[in-house]
Amino acid sequence: MAPTRRALVTGVTGQDGSYLAELLLDQGYEVVGMVRRSSTVNFERIAHIQDSLRLVPGDVLDEVSLLEILREHRPNEVYNLAAQSFVQTSWRQPVFTGEATALGVTRILDAIRLTDPEIRFYQASSSEMFGKVREVPQHEQTSFHPRSPYGVAKVYGHWITVNYRESYGLHASSGILFNHESPRRGLEFVTRKVSHAVARIKLGLDSEVRLGNLESKRDWGYAGDYVRAMWAMLQQDEPDDYVVATGETHSVRELCEVAFERAGLDWERHVVVDEQFFRPAEVDLLVGDASKARDRIAWTTEVGFVELIQMMVDADIDLLHREGA
Repeated sequence: MAPTRRALVTGVTGQDGSYLAELLLDQGYEVVGMVRRSSTVNFERIAHIQDSLRLVPGDVLDEVSLLEILREHRPNEVYNLAAQSFVQTSWRQPVFTGEATALGVTRILDAIRLTDPEIRFYQASSSEMFGKVREVPQHEQTSFHPRSPYGVAKVYGHWITVNYRESYGLHASSGILFNHESPRRGLEFVTRKVSHAVARIKLGLDSEVRLGNLESKRDWGYAGDYVRAMWAMLQQDEPDDYVVATGETHSVRELCEVAFERAGLDWERHVVVDEQFFRPAEVDLLVGDASKARDRIAWTTEVGFVELIQMMVDADIDLLHREGA
């Protein structure tokens, strides 16, 4: 009988971490989830699987804690999903974003190098690295031009992963993931902000939602689909970098149309454009070419844009009902 594989997931309490932990458990892994020592850690997204996880304290700001986790738990795979991941916050906290989202990757890679170079490593790269896009759609060879401290930090994390792969022979891969959403998305992200606002307006708790640039376009997919790509990358004989995207682009305006229509509402009566939500440097059009992922790791999406947004609206209406709204 083959030994049970063990995976370490940083950022396990986040949207992607929760879906990835579910997938790994279904694959028969022992899953070690790293959580920061903090009184504000929210376990809501993993509450339904928490008893099946081994949660350990650690921090990407502290390499000693990473070394201790790797030495004690000896994972076969490490998925680094930990980051300061909200673009808007990165302008208010650029130094912390750099420490966590950029240098945090180096600390994990170095801990792997020192502990067990046979560990397979996944780095969560981001479409925000493309920023001011040089070509449409974007693929693995497209030049980076990040437009936020978050995007800059992700570029560092991406290239340090390539560097450790080439310098030390680590099985280190990066997934350049375009926007991926779900009912577990944080309220600070525009998709969930809209779906939650629709639910509140539908139930008579609010009358409007204030948004920024309605013409900003993104390639939005379902987070549950995207974690399958993460896992598939680490099952390959050779490490590599992959764009993970739907190949479709939709505007914030379209997002509003679909979300409000799901609840039987007219979006134009409830959406207010507010300049405070415009970014200092806007990213106007991101759309990915995932042909390499389709060809090399047999990855495809299963949930489309309309189905995704409808799923989120339904979930938020159900959530407010359960909360007694």
